[in-house]
Amino acid sequence: MSMHAADAADLALLREDLAYHQTRVLLLVTAVAAETGHQRRLDGLTKLAKLDFLLRYPALASTVLDSLEPADPRLHLAEEDRYNPTAVEAPMTRYKYGPWDDRYYMIIGALVGRGLLRYAPGRKGSVALAPTPKGKRHAATIAATAPWSEIAERGQVIAQASTGLTGNALKDLIYQRLADLMDRPHRQVIR
Repeated sequence: MSMHAADAADLALLREDLAYHQTRVLLLVTAVAAETGHQRRLDGLTKLAKLDFLLRYPALASTVLDSLEPADPRLHLAEEDRYNPTAVEAPMTRYKYGPWDDRYYMIIGALVGRGLLRYAPGRKGSVALAPTPKGKRHAATIAATAPWSEIAERGQVIAQASTGLTGNALKDLIYQRLADLMDRPHRQVIR
């Protein structure tokens, strides 16, 4: 394989990866914005990262969010995932304030640039995200497909269970209830 072909293959993989993450984030923001307790937006990048963590590590969601039960069928957990809660297809990295993914800025920028999300005023000067009408239609179409319906439903149940919680409150719950998991060096993948 030539160097040019290898670069093209790497770029294609990156695009596929970013498309996956953009789709998941669009579904999550749309689910949160649909809950009246979230005031039609996802308020702040901290909240996005913490809710995305629970979406990506669904076996941990019931530990962090009081209103969820471990066996809630809307979390779509496979039996083996209950015994290995950090076995996920898209792991996150331990960062200064809990789980984080360095791609968020690219993902959000792409979704805003494509007219699927918009920036909205948040609490105390934070950046909030809201789906546009086009974004809502796109999320509904994606959520109706077999590959994404489980993630969409999981996003909805996590959005419902986190109503009233700020990003900092979610961060604190993650640190309190998942202390062993968060007790690791920064920049280490959470597995």
